[in-house]
Amino acid sequence: MPLAAGAVGLPLGPRTVAVLPWQGAAYAAATGDLNPAYLDGTRPGGAVAPPLFGVGLDWPLQAALRGQPALGLTAAEAARGVHATHDLLFHRLIRPGDRLTTTGRITAIEPRPPGAYLLTRYDTVDAGGAAVLTVWYGSLFRGVEVAGAGHAIDAPPPLPVAEVGPPPRWTATVDISPGLPHLYTACAGIYNPIHTERQAALAAGLPDIILHGTATHALAARELVAREAGGDPARLARIACRFGAMVLPGTAITIRALGERPGAVFFDVRTADGGPAIRDGVALFRPQTR
Repeated sequence: MPLAAGAVGLPLGPRTVAVLPWQGAAYAAATGDLNPAYLDGTRPGGAVAPPLFGVGLDWPLQAALRGQPALGLTAAEAARGVHATHDLLFHRLIRPGDRLTTTGRITAIEPRPPGAYLLTRYDTVDAGGAAVLTVWYGSLFRGVEVAGAGHAIDAPPPLPVAEVGPPPRWTATVDISPGLPHLYTACAGIYNPIHTERQAALAAGLPDIILHGTATHALAARELVAREAGGDPARLARIACRFGAMVLPGTAITIRALGERPGAVFFDVRTADGGPAIRDGVALFRPQTR
């Protein structure tokens, strides 16, 4: 059955959580990020969570979305959905003790050559109603058509466009341990059996369990904050990308800074065999304040 374009506007949530003292540090440890800002609660102002920690806030809403009758998909068609794009706008860093509420809305459905593309916006606010995080989560349902013309009511703000330039400014190779998908599942609160159960991955047509796209995104953010923001995660204002090739545990990825413009760094992530795990990556940074 085609994906129903009339589902645009469908609300999701709300979901409210209290951030426990250990959660941000656990996420940092899972992604191998030993930045003291995440691990040392005795620092002035206390510890903060890594910027990508927020990916777990909307996951339960996103996971439930595929079963929504309004989409008009069969169970088999819903299972063809893959995480295609991710764009996170950080209004402020998350801290232990925060009480956060996340609401979502389908903002676009459109046909694309590989299938039907669905974009959802998630807004997270604190107990006082102040914005904390805005996320645009794009899913591609492979081989699925769209019923009617595509429709959109919202889109992420435009990003700077990279120019073809010289070789990468820097590269970082990161080993992906066989246990990382399991550790990330537990510490991020993002469960999908293709990341932790080999039988489920094989049944889905995958060669083995694969690393979460958000984990690859977090590893890239780790290197970008360390190398481009002097280790200050508050300077990362936004990070966006498109996902591509699968990352297999027991291999390595290469994160590459491809170029820059004022306040922006363009990046990608390559798998061990050169495939584009992340492409069209853009990170926007706030000016240094100290």
